[in-house]
Amino acid sequence: MENNQITENLKAHFLRLYQMAVCDDDFSALELKMLYRCAEERGISPKNLDEILMNPINLKSWVPKTIEEKVDYLYDLTAMIWADGTVSQNEYSALQKYVVMFGFLEENATAIVDYLIEAVKTGKNKSEIIYELKN
Repeated sequence: MENNQITENLKAHFLRLYQMAVCDDDFSALELKMLYRCAEERGISPKNLDEILMNPINLKSWVPKTIEEKVDYLYDLTAMIWADGTVSQNEYSALQKYVVMFGFLEENATAIVDYLIEAVKTGKNKSEIIYELKN
């Protein structure tokens, strides 16, 4: 995938993933592998991912719009914090902030975060979560 084909929204997503990985002051090799695996799944080369991380954009202006996109991105963020098998308080709080930033009600943020963490722990995939939300 050429860099000019990577949307600003997708760039913002990978910057958020990186922020999530480092927010607990313990950026593990497992988290780094997860970051590059997510990029590969979306057709982004390691070189392009490096470029995204080295040239950050304003994240606040790039928020996912559809429920599918929100769940997709929140799932990736949750998988990132679970990559090392533990969820720190900083990671938990950061995920709550993203849930609210993505347009979910603040009073539902804790329940959504708990649900996403449990879903990732048990191996539930994104499409199962989206199906549950719609039905």
